Amino acid sequence: MAARGVFITFEGGDGSGKSTQILAVRDWFQSRGREVVVTREPGGTGLGSEIRRLVQNGPEDVDARTEALLYAADRAYHVTTVVAPALERGAVVLGDRYIDSSLAYQGAARSLGFDEISSLSAWATRGLYPSLTFLLDLPPEVGLRRHTDAPDRMERESMDFHERVRHEYLRLADAEPDRIVVIDAVGTADQVFSEIRGVLVERFDGGVATIDEDVDAPAGAAPTQDAAASPTVAAGRCGARDAKVPRPDGDAKRSSRKPATMVGALGESQGALWDE
Repeated sequence: MAARGVFITFEGGDGSGKSTQILAVRDWFQSRGREVVVTREPGGTGLGSEIRRLVQNGPEDVDARTEALLYAADRAYHVTTVVAPALERGAVVLGDRYIDSSLAYQGAARSLGFDEISSLSAWATRGLYPSLTFLLDLPPEVGLRRHTDAPDRMERESMDFHERVRHEYLRLADAEPDRIVVIDAVGTADQVFSEIRGVLVERFDGGVATIDEDVDAPAGAAPTQDAAASPTVAAGRCGARDAKVPRPDGDAKRSSRKPATMVGALGESQGALWDE
């Protein structure tokens, strides 16, 4: 029986090293015989590339609501034309940014609100959520110093803006510790991937990966009877009306299991970090 599709996203502030780690994870899965689709938001499609140009280098007077709607439009088209078809044929999809980015940047840093952005994203994606998200965490000033190109609209925002983004990412991680794994991104690329690889081995080389209430089989294994439907294409089970985004205020069902890895200063103090 064909392997089941797996949807993994990578989140973090500017300069956190997402692109480098995505390529390393791609190689890890390909060495195990899996088809891998690497994509990004915005920019994973022709339409997305145009939207990326507009939101990153377009007019300075683009307001927060327009920005949020442009990202949602890109995400709807991206899911329909790239992500969902790849998952249906059993591929591993590695996404550079997804819904969590909109919650952090537009919902929190732009002050549009968690409920508004989560509802918009659920509608745009028909309730499709990743089974695993790597949050590459580092102080904003460190990430911004890593840039060598001219800064875009987002990168030109104030340090307070970027701190709010990081704060919200950590709140989301605290609310969903089974899905969002926080990785200390201050180290070298090899050190960061070592932590990521540990999670991949746990969840896909004999461990389990979860989404909603389903259990993912190890890569290449046949799904259990209870997980016969693709767990990643939630759109097959629920429409936008039924989709639920776990809230960071405690309404989400929390797992008793600790995140697969917490390195450096994060350790057991993740909650304390985002409460500061």
